[in-house]
Amino acid sequence: MKLPPLTPQQQIKPQRFELRISLLFAALFVPMGVHLPYFPLWLEAKGFDPEQIAIVLSAPMFLRVITTPLITAMADRAKDRANVFIFLAASALLLSLGYFLEPTYLVVLAVSLTLAVVWTPHSPIADSLALSGVRRFGSDYAAMRIWGSIAFLAGSLGAGFILSLTGADAVPAIISVGLLGCFLVSFIAPRLGRPRLASPLSATDMQQAAPKLFNRYFLLMAGGTGVIIGSHGFLYGFVSIYWKSLGINETVVGLLWSWGVVTEIVMFMFFTRLFGSKSTESVLVLAGVGAIVRWVAYPLIWPLGLGVAGFFAVQSLHAVSTALVLIGVQKLIAESVPEERTGAAQGIAYFANGMSMAIVTLLSGPLYQGFGVNGFYFMAVVAAGAIVLVVLASRSAPKFGQGRRHH
Repeated sequence: MKLPPLTPQQQIKPQRFELRISLLFAALFVPMGVHLPYFPLWLEAKGFDPEQIAIVLSAPMFLRVITTPLITAMADRAKDRANVFIFLAASALLLSLGYFLEPTYLVVLAVSLTLAVVWTPHSPIADSLALSGVRRFGSDYAAMRIWGSIAFLAGSLGAGFILSLTGADAVPAIISVGLLGCFLVSFIAPRLGRPRLASPLSATDMQQAAPKLFNRYFLLMAGGTGVIIGSHGFLYGFVSIYWKSLGINETVVGLLWSWGVVTEIVMFMFFTRLFGSKSTESVLVLAGVGAIVRWVAYPLIWPLGLGVAGFFAVQSLHAVSTALVLIGVQKLIAESVPEERTGAAQGIAYFANGMSMAIVTLLSGPLYQGFGVNGFYFMAVVAAGAIVLVVLASRSAPKFGQGRRHH
C-alpha cells in the first residue's frame, strides 16, 4: 500500500516531541491506575451487590468495543488528532463528575457507560500520535510508552495511600483529579495533522482490511489471546474486594496491583532474550498455563497461611498471564499479517480481548456471589479453553518465510 506523501509541514518535528508524548502517556494512565483497582471497592462501599458490580463494570466494556474504533476513525479524519484528544479529555473530566451525584444503581451505570465512550479512546489516539512520530522522525515508541506504565504504578500506589486514610468514598474524587491532569496535559499534545496510516483500532482500517484477515489460523489465535485476557475478568472485578474482606488495607492493595505491573514491565524488557526464539503458539500456551496456575493458586493462598507474601508471589504471574499475551499478539501480527493490514489486525485482537473480558466480567458477579474466591477455579477452566484454541490454530498455521517466525 503506497502511503500519501508527507506535506512540508508534517516533515517538521514538533519541539520536544518525545517529552510531550511521554507526558501525555503519563497523564492518561494515572486515572486508569486508580479506576482499575479501586472503582470496585467504591461500588461495594455504596452497597452494590456482586451482580450489580459486574454489570456496572462489564456494560461499558461491551459498549467501548463498538464506539472506540468509530471515534478513532473520526479522529483520523479530523484536522488534527490533538484537538480530538483535548475534546475527549474534557468530556471525560465532566462526565466523571456524575459519580458525585446520588450513587443509585442506574445513575452509576449511566455515568459509567457514557464515560467509557470518551475515556477509552485516549490510549489509541495517544498511540496514534506516538506512532506517527516513530514513522516520521524515528522516535522510540517504547521509551515514550513506558512512562504510561510508570504513571499507572504511581496512580495505584498514591491512591492506595490516600484511600487508607479516607476510605473508598474518595475514589471518584481521585479519578476526577486524574482526569483533570489528563485534560491539562492534553494541551501540549503535538500537532501532527492527519495520519497517513489509520490509527490503532480505527474502524476505517478494520472495515477495509479485516475481511482479508478472516482465516482460520488468525481468528483462532486471536480468539485464544482474547480468552486468556478474558480470564482476568474475575481478577479485575473482585480481587480488590476479596483482599479488603481479608483485612488487607488499601495501601497494600495498591502495592499488590503495582507489583503485577512491575513484573509485566520486566517481562517486556527480557522477553526477546528469554522467548524471542519461541513460536507464537508456544508463547501463548505458556501464557495460558501461567494463567491456570495463577487462578488455581489464588483461593489457596490465605487458607494455607501464606498471607500477603503469597499474594505477591501469585501476582508475579502477571508477567506470564498478561505480558506474554500482549507480546504474543504483536508477535502473531508481525509474523502473519502484511504491514498494511496491521491496524485491522490490532482491531480484531482488540475486539476479541474486549468481548471476552466483558463476557467474563459479567459472569464474575454471580460467580463471586455464589462461590467467593473459589470463582477463580472457573477462570482456570476459561484459560484452559484458550489453550485449546491456540493448539487448534497451530494445526492450520501458515508457512512463514525463513527466519520470519522468530523475529
